[in-house]
Amino acid sequence: MCLGIPGQIVKITDETRLMALADVSGVKREVNIAPVLTGAIEALIGKWALIHVGFAMAIIDEDEAAATLKALHDLGETQEAHEAMAAGDRALEVGA
Repeated sequence: MCLGIPGQIVKITDETRLMALADVSGVKREVNIAPVLTGAIEALIGKWALIHVGFAMAIIDEDEAAATLKALHDLGETQEAHEAMAAGDRALEVGA
């Protein structure tokens, strides 16, 4: 099963590589924003996106993000995705 989870774009980290920092339920993660870039890159800051395997796949509104996060939380999926992302981040830190 594939899981996309809402995250808020909080900062552009590398304009050349189209990378941004997304806050996914309190976990900050760098994501590629190329799939959702339709205008000025700075316009994405503050927007909510559906994040899947390191890519912002779709822009969603704040209400949809909140409803999706609640549904995922209710299903227990958020915790599982959070743990997987945190484990991936720890693995990257150890390998660096």
